[in-house]
Amino acid sequence: MSWDTLLQYKWGVMTPEFVILGVATVLSLIDLLMPNDKDRRPLGWFALAGVIVALVSLIGLLSVDRTSILNDTFRLDAFGKAFKFLLLVGASLVLLLSMDYKPKENMKYYGEFYYLFLTALLGAMIMTSSGDLITLFVGLELLSISSYILAGLRKAHRLSNESAMKYVINGGISTAITLFGMSYVFGFAGSTNLKKIAIQLSALQDSSQQYVLALAFLIMFVGLSFKLASAPFHMWAPDVYQGAPTPVTAFLSVVSKTAGFVIVLRLFITLFASVPSQGKEPSSMLLSMQDYIAFLAGATMIIGNTIALKQRNVKRLFAYSSIAHAGYLLVGFAVMSWVMIDSMWFYLAAYLLMNLGAFAILQVITDQSGSEDISQFAGLYRRQPLLAVLMGIFVLSLAGIPGTAGFIGKVHIFIGAFATEPAHYVLASIMIATTVVSYVYYFGLFTQMFFRPVAAHESVKVPLGVMLVVAICALGTIILGIAPSLAYNFLDQFQHFSDFLR
Repeated sequence: MSWDTLLQYKWGVMTPEFVILGVATVLSLIDLLMPNDKDRRPLGWFALAGVIVALVSLIGLLSVDRTSILNDTFRLDAFGKAFKFLLLVGASLVLLLSMDYKPKENMKYYGEFYYLFLTALLGAMIMTSSGDLITLFVGLELLSISSYILAGLRKAHRLSNESAMKYVINGGISTAITLFGMSYVFGFAGSTNLKKIAIQLSALQDSSQQYVLALAFLIMFVGLSFKLASAPFHMWAPDVYQGAPTPVTAFLSVVSKTAGFVIVLRLFITLFASVPSQGKEPSSMLLSMQDYIAFLAGATMIIGNTIALKQRNVKRLFAYSSIAHAGYLLVGFAVMSWVMIDSMWFYLAAYLLMNLGAFAILQVITDQSGSEDISQFAGLYRRQPLLAVLMGIFVLSLAGIPGTAGFIGKVHIFIGAFATEPAHYVLASIMIATTVVSYVYYFGLFTQMFFRPVAAHESVKVPLGVMLVVAICALGTIILGIAPSLAYNFLDQFQHFSDFLR
């Protein structure tokens, strides 16, 4: 490729990615050259500054029309802008959280957290703007491989080593399954470009080929279900959440989960929405797969919420809570209403705020007590009233109580189940029933904080960075619960992602 050809591309649309890549590279060099006895935590401020600059550059691109470069392998569209906004906001909050993380054992090489975190973020951002199977897969693996290392960052901690190994094994299996399904799609279309593949697949009329393509759909969906931690492919999540450093757990539960749903939406809607299926109704292969997706959503909600009832370890409890919330999000995908992407985006935004806020408080309590047992929250209201009230807000939002962002998110997903013809009554019923079940363990934590005797009498010291994360998340949770129109006004400029399939 000549220099003149390279200069013709509108590289400005990749400014956020270039910023993250540049900061990650510089951080890795600084960490390499720093003396071993120097504290690496100040590198976190540099990483945070890079994420904020990337966020500012993304805001500057909001008014830019849909643009594709590099033979449509990278596309800046409404979908990419909206979800990158979530990824960057979530990443900045996790970085703030990480700078005050103080595990019991000394983490000698803490500097590698920051540039591995940024490379994982870069992979997620690439996935949101991918227009090609290759760039989608590269972004997925950049996120995954970085996450494997981050999970095992506490090298002297047995559970951290165990979580990293389980994550690598399950991640490798899911990658192989996903790639196997992609190979079928490539075989049918003879191209890796998503738009070209969609055009080729939409012309398929042979019934045997359609059956093989449906098999490819299911294979890819199973592979990506590992990434979403949806049942029955969730087995890695509780152990990884428990063993990984708390900021990494927060990253996996929010940023990584958002990226997982990004690739599901980008891949399956683009490729299969216009593929014909056998029979007159439904006419689309994507719609014909609704029952399978709905079954997975129902199983995920049931398994996540019921197993969470018996958890004493708070990080494992939040792992099963995360599995349950993946099920709620899969309901939004299964019903495939006309506001599917909007409602899922709002739910992910609400989940980002309430979950990161909860993990910030969890990090403070577990770091100071040295234990992750739920009993460490006993009497928190008497030790640190403000912290207990803020944790109560996050728990209420996770449970879906009115007046919080979590309630609005669930309501929009629930309404979406009735916005299609025929309506999904069974799925909506399971969603209501499992939400009620979730009240047991969410209010169990609530009871510990406000109605149990004090576990320890010393006051809880909250670092400034953690307090800032908690304050931002609590404020966002309340505002989106009272005035959700603020988020939807932001989405209005994307016109329901009208350029998604163009």
